[in-house]
Amino acid sequence: MTATASWHHRLAERGVDRRLWLLLPATIFVLLLFVYPFLYGLSLSFQPLNGGGLLANYEKFFGDAYQRDTIVTTLKIALPAALLNVLAAVPIAFRMRGRFRGKRLLTTLLVVPITLGTVLTAQGLLNYLGPTGWFNRVLLSLHLIEDPVRLTNNYWGVFFSLVITGFPFAFLLVLSYLSGIDPTLERAAATLGASRAQRFRRITLPLLAPGLATTFLLTFVLAFSVFPSAVLVGNPAGSTRVISLAAYQAAYEQYDYAYASAIAMIMGAVELVVVVIVLLWRSRLYTGSTGGKG
Repeated sequence: MTATASWHHRLAERGVDRRLWLLLPATIFVLLLFVYPFLYGLSLSFQPLNGGGLLANYEKFFGDAYQRDTIVTTLKIALPAALLNVLAAVPIAFRMRGRFRGKRLLTTLLVVPITLGTVLTAQGLLNYLGPTGWFNRVLLSLHLIEDPVRLTNNYWGVFFSLVITGFPFAFLLVLSYLSGIDPTLERAAATLGASRAQRFRRITLPLLAPGLATTFLLTFVLAFSVFPSAVLVGNPAGSTRVISLAAYQAAYEQYDYAYASAIAMIMGAVELVVVVIVLLWRSRLYTGSTGGKG
């Protein structure tokens, strides 16, 4: 028996499957690009630039209302945007799961914003919804308004940007969850006299709810990390000064990387709180099998 075969035999005796080695590249990737940066940032946040205790950077953040309010500002933008994306994705995905002519073209159009990116989306919003954009010019030419409606460089500009860029992800996720629900369940309910609304409320929605919670979390995390939109179509010094912008300013304007790391840790902690709350709510929902199509 060769040395390699003997080594494989010893691993097998200990219950170690050789196929587990396939996880090694992914494990190294996670350690180098996620675990190490997180641990480094966490340790750096406890090393204040100007001295003080271990929690000096955190005390500095929460002691400054201008900085502390960025948490509320970011939540006010991210939570409604994520919720709207999920609510808008449900009826569209529900209709798209059937077969009809032009389905592929319509699906492609719905997911096109993924390819645009936040910068191009922000530029498009400025061109269409800005003070001199098409939307205001049409309303002014029809004499429906006297002054341009401000839909950019404020809260609404960032909100619209997050909805446009986040909807494709929510749509694809909801569509995948709906596709996993056995359609015979609805047909069986229909034969018993249940209306379309009753079938959706009593069958589809309970089976879909856990998936909606997951979709909401993913779109929320995406929206919570908003940065380019808050600068390009928002008011970064006022109503859309989000927490990611505060971290950027601490790192690249004040050159206080320890303070920036503390803000990043706070940002992650806030996201974690929302994730835990939603997951606890999700655990109370139906957790059984959705019944595949085969």
